[in-house]
Amino acid sequence: QVQLVESGGGLVQAGGSLRLSCAASGGTASWSTMGWFRQAPGKEREFVAALKWGGGGPKYADSVKGRFTISRDTAKNTVYLQMNSLKPDDTAVYYCAVDSTNTIRVLTSPYAYDYWGQGTQVTVSS
Repeated sequence: QVQLVESGGGLVQAGGSLRLSCAASGGTASWSTMGWFRQAPGKEREFVAALKWGGGGPKYADSVKGRFTISRDTAKNTVYLQMNSLKPDDTAVYYCAVDSTNTIRVLTSPYAYDYWGQGTQVTVSS
């Protein structure tokens, strides 16, 4: 059973930066995909970025390419999302998730992910 705990959210002005962290426990296989999703009020949960725990990927949503960077530290069992040049449209609850399927594919549908963190709020003011 994988457990995920996000941290690092907060309030930031447009143009600013934040780094989100996701600490994983319970064992993460090298073929697992680690993903970040977000959900704004009244909107569906959407893919942000993902990579393979054992290396490979990453993949980004078009809306964050060039601004966000996903990375991992296997020694710390932690995945990061560095968010730069933040915009008010980036305001959402951000979730870390794991797709434990043994596949080389990096999937972007939230339905492919079977473990989720509790989420962390990111608010970008204009």
